[in-house]
Amino acid sequence: MAPPRGPLRRYYTPYEVATHNTPDDCWVSFLGGVYNLTALIKANQGILAAPLIAAAGQDISHWFDPATKEPKRHICPATHIERFYTPMGRFIHVPPPEPMCDWDTSFGLPWWRDAKKYQIGLLSARTRVIRVRNVLTDQEDQIEVPCEEKLVEIRERYLDLNAHAKSYTWKALVKDPNGDTHVFQELDLNLTLEENGVPDETPVFEDHHVPADYYIPVLHVYWNDDLTVA
Repeated sequence: MAPPRGPLRRYYTPYEVATHNTPDDCWVSFLGGVYNLTALIKANQGILAAPLIAAAGQDISHWFDPATKEPKRHICPATHIERFYTPMGRFIHVPPPEPMCDWDTSFGLPWWRDAKKYQIGLLSARTRVIRVRNVLTDQEDQIEVPCEEKLVEIRERYLDLNAHAKSYTWKALVKDPNGDTHVFQELDLNLTLEENGVPDETPVFEDHHVPADYYIPVLHVYWNDDLTVA
């Protein structure tokens, strides 16, 4: 996998992808994957790089056929021949519509098939916002996290805000599985927030036309007094 700027993650939020939006730092997402195309663009500077540069930081799933995972195709109205459908402009590794003697195919796999080289992770299907309250300092931070992440992965994100995040115990008010009450308990780092009993209630709020930020769950972190090195 191509090395991303910053820590390697299993899942990325759309916002994280959107911050990589220049020719020198170009990420895109499509069909659930996140791809770092910076090296590809540097190696293929020219008109074919222009559509990818214009789409840097964006989701380009609509460029591809979900069934084949290849760029979409259509029947050309002028020639009645099937060819790649690229209204955004032909991009790197897409062959020309007509045979050309100077078309170089030595690149091997087209970039969209070469996940080993370009894919750096997965795009979160749904994100949520949480608050993390440091009981020791009384500081509270709000962060967006993928719903698919385990708490240990969320803790890695919190390291950007607290270099000693690994020295804390994580607790939250969770629903008691044996009843309708809530209990304050330690969270399992190897489970997602949902699995820990901290559900994402945003869809419920949306169904009732309640602002999504009406209630944001709070995770409380308690100092363990062992100054772990990040």
